[in-house]
Amino acid sequence: MSAITLPKAVENFVAANNNHDVEALMATFAADAIVSDDGETYTDDAGIRAWIGSHLVAPRIDITPTSFDGDRMVALSAGEFPGSPMSFAYNFDIDGDLVKGLSIDLA
Repeated sequence: MSAITLPKAVENFVAANNNHDVEALMATFAADAIVSDDGETYTDDAGIRAWIGSHLVAPRIDITPTSFDGDRMVALSAGEFPGSPMSFAYNFDIDGDLVKGLSIDLA
């Protein structure tokens, strides 16, 4: 299997996520970032921090990228949630080394 090359912002997001580190994950997002996941949209630091805690850190999600094309990463996500592991599409809007937007859907 060939290695998947990720933009630095995505690489930082995956690493912080897999370390289950709320502060490191927050640092991957731009100040005006928007996250859409599970039918909800989060548009401020408090909302994104709460989403990180409840959707990534608490269920101990580990992300294993399987492909990256354009701004879309497909990854196997495993953790303490029903149906784990599952494949999700992470659609990124990147600004430099920061995530400006992220939407997550089933792949």
